Amino acid sequence: MALFTKPIKTLDDLFVHMLQDIYYAEHQITKALPQMIGKATDQSVKNAFQTHLQETEGQITRLEQVFRLHGTEAKAVTCEAIDGIIKEAKETFGDIDDQAVLHTALIANAQAVEHYEITRYGTLAALAKQLGRADIAALLEQTLEEEKATDQKLTALAASSINRQAAAA
Repeated sequence: MALFTKPIKTLDDLFVHMLQDIYYAEHQITKALPQMIGKATDQSVKNAFQTHLQETEGQITRLEQVFRLHGTEAKAVTCEAIDGIIKEAKETFGDIDDQAVLHTALIANAQAVEHYEITRYGTLAALAKQLGRADIAALLEQTLEEEKATDQKLTALAASSINRQAAAA
């Protein structure tokens, strides 16, 4: 139980823990995105990450609203998963010299983050419904849809030009 701030005994405890986990993750993402923006030289990649940074800041505000509605203090618990995804991304970026290949790697790593967020928000929305909190579930589902849309936009960006440029490098 050392990984958790308090024992998880109920579904509500699990919900709060997962909420704190994604709250931490979103804050880490707001720290990582500016670094990714700085690495990108392709304007479409930069723009996608800048848009997602603004969206993530809004998602943090929405999470704080969820905490308030739930009657729980907005606080984070370390999320080893997001820390690992971000660490791996940074290690990958350091190994790539070609800008076209780097852009593909940036998008691929951003999608790894998106997929983690999609799983978390999907689970949180389902748990909120099970706990009888449709109001909270609706907020979490709004973020879930934003995460799915970002993932689709990144896929489209990669497929339309970025991956082709990397293949030609």
